[in-house]
Amino acid sequence: MSDTQRLDLPVSREAAAWAIRLFLGREPVNEEEIEFHCAHQSVHSLRVAFSQTGEFKKFYGGLHLAQTSWAAPLFLLEPPHDKRITTRFQPPNLADPCSQLCTESQFSDPLYSEFCTVLGIDPAVLHRKQWEWIWIAAVLKRRSYLRKGIKGLGFGVGQEPLPAFFARSGVEVLATDAPPAAIEGHGWESTRQHAASLEPLRRPDLLCDEDFDKLVGFQVADMNHISPELRGFDFCWSSCCFEHLASIEHGLTFVEESLKTLKPGGLAIHTTEFNLSSNQDTFIHPALSLFRKQDIEALYSRLISAGHKPWPLNLHPGTGPADAYIDLPPWGLPHLKLELAAYITTSMGLVIEKKS
Repeated sequence: MSDTQRLDLPVSREAAAWAIRLFLGREPVNEEEIEFHCAHQSVHSLRVAFSQTGEFKKFYGGLHLAQTSWAAPLFLLEPPHDKRITTRFQPPNLADPCSQLCTESQFSDPLYSEFCTVLGIDPAVLHRKQWEWIWIAAVLKRRSYLRKGIKGLGFGVGQEPLPAFFARSGVEVLATDAPPAAIEGHGWESTRQHAASLEPLRRPDLLCDEDFDKLVGFQVADMNHISPELRGFDFCWSSCCFEHLASIEHGLTFVEESLKTLKPGGLAIHTTEFNLSSNQDTFIHPALSLFRKQDIEALYSRLISAGHKPWPLNLHPGTGPADAYIDLPPWGLPHLKLELAAYITTSMGLVIEKKS
C-alpha cells in the first residue's frame, strides 16, 4: 500500500491518540477528545487539521521553519570522545555504505535507481523511508548477502517490501513484528504499519507466492525482550523501529541484544531517528525518542568494548537543496529532514559487525 493510500484510511481511535501524542506532545485529555478527532474523514484530513491549530504551532515553534534554510550544527564536526570510534565526514554514498545519514545525493546513486526499479518505487521521490529500505539493501549488497544460503531476521517489519525483496535474491527470511499489546495506542494498526501474519508481506510483483512461502516465515517478536530462540542469522535489520521502544536506553539495548541473534561476523543493520538540532537536549517519550550524536557514540563505545565492529560513523548531513529543507505535518516532499517535537531530525543507518 502506498503512502497516499494510507492517508486515505479512516481515523481509528489508535490513530487519533497517536496523532495527539505526535503533533501536540501530550496525552489525550479524555475520551471525548479522541472521539472528536475520529470524526475526521481520513488520516490525511486529521494531519491537516492538527497542522492548523494554535497548539500545534506553539508546540512545533511555528510553521516558518518549513520555509527556512537549515545549517549543519557544529557538533556534527566534533570528533568522538572515544578515540576507538572510526569516523568519516564526507558525502555518504551507497556503493561504499557505512553508518550514515539520509542525504539528497544518495537518491542520484545508480544503485538507488537499480533497487527502486526492482521494488517498483519512484527514485525521484525524495522520501527518507524509501532511502532506509535502499540503504539497508545497499549494505547487504556490499557484504554479498543478497544470495542463496543467507538467513536474515527482520524486526518490526510492518508491511515493508524488504522480506519479499530479500527472498527474491534467495535469502531465507524470518520477518517479525510486535505483539498487538505492544503497539496499542500508536496508531500503527490503522495505518497498516504493523503485520500480524505473512499475508501483508506478500509482493507478487517481486516474488511468486510459491517461492515466497518457501523462503519467508513470520512470528511475533518483542524488540524489548528478544527470544533466545532467535539465533543463527547472517544479518538482522529494522527500519525506524527502535526509537519507539520507550526510551533512549531501551533503543540502545535493543541494538546490542539484536547482535545475539547473529552468527559470528554477522551484521546488525538498523535505521532510526537522529537529532540534528542538539547533542544535549532531545525528545524522549514512550512512543518516540530522538537519538543524539552522544547516544550513538555511547552505543559505539559499548559495542567496541564488547568486541564488536561498528562500521565507520559518517554524520555528513548533505549539501543539496533538499538537505536544507525542513518538512512539517501534513508531510509533503522533499521529506528527508523534518521537525518532530521541536527538533530537526532525519533518518540514520547503523551497521554493526558481530565479533567473530
